[in-house]
Amino acid sequence: MPSERLYGDPSEWEHAVAHVDMDAFYVSVEILRRPELRGMPVIVGPRDPASRGVVMTASYEARRFGVHSALPMAVARRRCPQAVVIPRDMERYREASQKVMAVFRRYSDLVEVVGMDEAYVDLTQSPAPKTRARQIKRDVLAETGLTCSIGLAPNRLIAKIASDLDKPDGLCVLARERFLEVVGDRPARIIPGVGPKTEERLDALEIKTVSDLARAPENSLSAVLGPSHARSLGRRACGFGGTAVAVRRERKSESRERTFSTDQSDPTLMRSEVAAMARTVAEHLGSQRIRGRTVTLKIRLAPFRTFTRSRTLPAPTADPEQVAAAAQALFDAFERDAPVRLLGVGVSNLVRGGEGEGPAPGDAEAPAGTGPVQLALD
Repeated sequence: MPSERLYGDPSEWEHAVAHVDMDAFYVSVEILRRPELRGMPVIVGPRDPASRGVVMTASYEARRFGVHSALPMAVARRRCPQAVVIPRDMERYREASQKVMAVFRRYSDLVEVVGMDEAYVDLTQSPAPKTRARQIKRDVLAETGLTCSIGLAPNRLIAKIASDLDKPDGLCVLARERFLEVVGDRPARIIPGVGPKTEERLDALEIKTVSDLARAPENSLSAVLGPSHARSLGRRACGFGGTAVAVRRERKSESRERTFSTDQSDPTLMRSEVAAMARTVAEHLGSQRIRGRTVTLKIRLAPFRTFTRSRTLPAPTADPEQVAAAAQALFDAFERDAPVRLLGVGVSNLVRGGEGEGPAPGDAEAPAGTGPVQLALD
């Protein structure tokens, strides 16, 4: 049954931003066509027991066993051996997502899609934002058979956090003045910008919760995080955040990657795989009249060291052979000291339309002639 937590009155706010998050979206879409799985632990991910892929999403029943998105499938199977594993069906998920987003757009001209299963909806102009949020939930369920959770707040940051407080099928209205009252005892990692490394540094200062972070002296935070990051996290921990909802997000890159079922050492096979992925990326960009200048190779060496190498071309292109040649050159130049677990190819610095147009908004154009760059990723 739907549930609500109300910690404020949106009619008193200058802005009303809803963060709508679909509940276990990919699993829920699968259960619509296989209703006999409702109430069972279900995982969307590779079915091959030897696969090195990861969990795409898991039902709430599977999550009770510690299964979550991005968990290696081998670990997920050990934690929940009774789970039903379903291979992903991206086309079906896209169709369901389009229906969901169409509902959101009936209630606001400002809808920012941030993923197939989530979006920000600006309800500031609505005379009754809380009522509109309830209507969105009802319409999504009636028209798609899916449930969603909504956080309604005076800014994006609180809305994002609030949408996760009462899942599944929840509505949480949270005013900034009551932010610390409601989430102050929760781990500091719920604040955007607190990743694993930052969490370690906060632990060293005995900062465990959101309230700890909100009360921490800025000079103490600055000593371990730097002034800018310290100031930003301190404000976020007090519930301050932006309110702007963008109607659309410009694509910044296009990529494909493959995790091998067994570690690979055959350069011919890997070179062929790199070329195939590069051509696929280029063809997809070309079909949408998009070109790119920077080609990036992603390579993960066993057991788990990930690197990227990038090269910026003289001019934007969507030519499959040109992108494939650049990707293969990056692969040939990479000095491997261990077998390869994963390969990926991406294209960025995108340009839309005909010749002479600038980079897609939000992309900083790299200088022409930039050579290979190698970066170790966390």
